[in-house]
Amino acid sequence: MSIFRLIPPLLVVLLYGCAATPKQSVTVNESSKAVVDEKPTGKNKHALDKNSIDPDVMFMLLTAELAGQRGQYDIALEGYLEAAKRVKDPKLSERAAVIGMYIKDESKTGEAVSLWLKQEPTSIDARKIAAFSALKAGDKPAAVNQFNGLLEKNPADFEKTVFELIGALPKDNNLPFVYDIMEELSVKHPNQAVIYMAQSILAADMKKIAVAERKVAQALTIQPDWDKALLLQAQLALYSEDFPKAEALLRNASDKYPENTKFKKMLAQALIKSSKYEDAVVVYEGLIESDSQDFESQFSLGLVYTELGKDSQAEDVFKQLINKPEWQNQAAFYLGKLEEKRDNPEKALVWYDKVNEGPFEFEAAVTAIALLGKNKQYDAAEQHLQALAAKFPKQKIRINLIRAEIYSQQKEYEKAYNYLTEALYVSPDQEELLYSRALMADRMNKIDLMEADLKKILAKSPDNVEALNALGYGLAEKTKRYQEAEGYLIHALRLKPDEAVILDSYGWLKYKMGDLSAALDYLQRAYDKQAEPEIAAHLAEVMMRLGKKDDARKVYDKAIADHPGDSYLLDFNNKFLQ
Repeated sequence: MSIFRLIPPLLVVLLYGCAATPKQSVTVNESSKAVVDEKPTGKNKHALDKNSIDPDVMFMLLTAELAGQRGQYDIALEGYLEAAKRVKDPKLSERAAVIGMYIKDESKTGEAVSLWLKQEPTSIDARKIAAFSALKAGDKPAAVNQFNGLLEKNPADFEKTVFELIGALPKDNNLPFVYDIMEELSVKHPNQAVIYMAQSILAADMKKIAVAERKVAQALTIQPDWDKALLLQAQLALYSEDFPKAEALLRNASDKYPENTKFKKMLAQALIKSSKYEDAVVVYEGLIESDSQDFESQFSLGLVYTELGKDSQAEDVFKQLINKPEWQNQAAFYLGKLEEKRDNPEKALVWYDKVNEGPFEFEAAVTAIALLGKNKQYDAAEQHLQALAAKFPKQKIRINLIRAEIYSQQKEYEKAYNYLTEALYVSPDQEELLYSRALMADRMNKIDLMEADLKKILAKSPDNVEALNALGYGLAEKTKRYQEAEGYLIHALRLKPDEAVILDSYGWLKYKMGDLSAALDYLQRAYDKQAEPEIAAHLAEVMMRLGKKDDARKVYDKAIADHPGDSYLLDFNNKFLQ
């Protein structure tokens, strides 16, 4: 077997990237044959007549080939490298370099690449391997030298080459090192926009957004109409949540490049981020009018219609996509969502069952199980869970959480707690399992067990907002340790000051502490953000205590109409309205 048949795809990519030729991307058998059997022609300056090869070199090549077939790659490397030195043919140096990389012999790889570049100074592939070796070794001067050569020889593909090589490196923190190399190159080539573009992408990957924005601006100063740089500039604005800036950049770019749909699609995303849904509809309708086969924009339009509450229009869009093979699973999923919203569970389940492949398959199955649980069809939910576990073994933890929730819905809290305990034997520090078990302990009124699990999470992740909120609320509701509860909830509010459930927890704590005015303020804010039944019940109770009976009754009446069987609202009714 030829050694090239055993080379991982990564090395093949490094060697045969954008500059590869069909003759180079062959097996060692074929390349050896080319070196030994081909006669020199004007078209192939590297081909050699077999009669011109010294018998010793011929023996080396045959030995190297046999060694490669037997997996003795160190012997193959020695043979090809020695032959390359004697014959001075870059094809042999190339093969020696590939084998050296494969067996991770950095010394001989460097020797082979150095020889290759002497024999073929214009080789982009040789420079790629040399640059990769320098990056791996952390040899900054050598890396700068090789990247400089790559830039001068092939500026059009420089950016692609940089990220091709970074992608092949071990997954450690090498981005700052590469960024510094680009910085040195920018001094040598201050008018090369591609260097600043590469730096911008590297800085963005390092989460240095201000630096990334500055570097892409430098690239655009040199090359103002570079569409790729304009797109990156807009992406950075979106990432920084500067939506007005992103919108302005993308509108300008869309006007400048009316045929480039990427700008229009990103503009629609920026508008959605700004909650300008009607404006996004206009953009998507324009894209679809220009290209009736733009199913991506059609699907996005359906989602925007859903957000606007235009369910019939969304349904029309998704039903048009249901017959498009690559879109039918996504369309079926959202058709199920629409039927669920209309309180048609049976129709929703039919649509969810049609989602049988792709990224939406698992979510559709989970949504179907949740729907079955909500409708107290627990046996059917269990059957779906068993099928889900068999089909998605890698989703075991999430399936464990779903099963525990199904037990909880049946008020089998102890069964859920024990089930989660078994799961934690396998994954003792898994935070979602610990959090779910803490909730079960809370429902069992075992505050000590709840507290232990939540504190275990916080010991490892002190800024876990869900754990902070759950512990603060649990202590407020089940104990009189109000000062301690307040510490957890203030911490949570610092992290997420506008989160409705945290505002509710803190408002309820203030009620427990007797500060009715503060309680009303926080609970009203929580209710305005998220009119959930528990928040409504808390707000109505505080209003009652403050003598605002009419206001409390309005909040309750609206909530009970939307959630007729909710336990929090029923408790409020029993406490104040009976």
